[in-house]
Amino acid sequence: MDKRDEHEKGIIWDLDGTLVDTSALHFAAWAEVALEMGQPFTQDDFSRTFGRRNPEILGMLFSMTDNDPRLDAIGTHKEELFRAAVKKQGVHLLPGAMELVRSLDQLGFKQAIGSSAPRDNIVLLTEVAGLAPFLRGIVAMEDCQKGKPDPEVFLKAAGKLEILPGWCVVIEDAVFGVQAAKAGHMKCIAIRGGGHSTAEALREAGADVVLETLLEVNVVQLARLVK
Repeated sequence: MDKRDEHEKGIIWDLDGTLVDTSALHFAAWAEVALEMGQPFTQDDFSRTFGRRNPEILGMLFSMTDNDPRLDAIGTHKEELFRAAVKKQGVHLLPGAMELVRSLDQLGFKQAIGSSAPRDNIVLLTEVAGLAPFLRGIVAMEDCQKGKPDPEVFLKAAGKLEILPGWCVVIEDAVFGVQAAKAGHMKCIAIRGGGHSTAEALREAGADVVLETLLEVNVVQLARLVK
């Protein structure tokens, strides 16, 4: 056997829109915040900001600067609205998510979350969805100075797994996330399930594989991406 086959391999998951279906809850929370700010919030607004951190989203939506004193309070308020909705309504795993996470765990892959979301959101979602027992680490918005497409979040996730970036595969659904993975010299599988990005846009961002859903992910092919 090639010694490289024995090397530990890592899977770094984006969370929202990749493992769990949270789009409607996030949209509703942002729409309520925008209404309070006296501004409309459209599906186009949601799509163009999807995958970014709250400070960046607030800058794009409301032209708020990094030193705006309202930045933290508004971002916190939005996430409180989102978490309240999760606790009330629950959350749905996307098709094939749990089966794939379990299969990867059984095959010895180390798995982590690398997300632009706040840590409280990630902890709540992974617990409600039953994903927490399979994860070796979480890297959240608070852990990073820069958001996607900067690779910081994924590089830190690889560090938590104690696996070199070149031995990690990122699974994403957003163009910014794919760009971050490739900037970190990682392989990337892009999933179209959330519908926020076209297959063409994900390929142009550098995705090694573009699939419609996690049901199409073949764990043997996935392992070969880092051989």
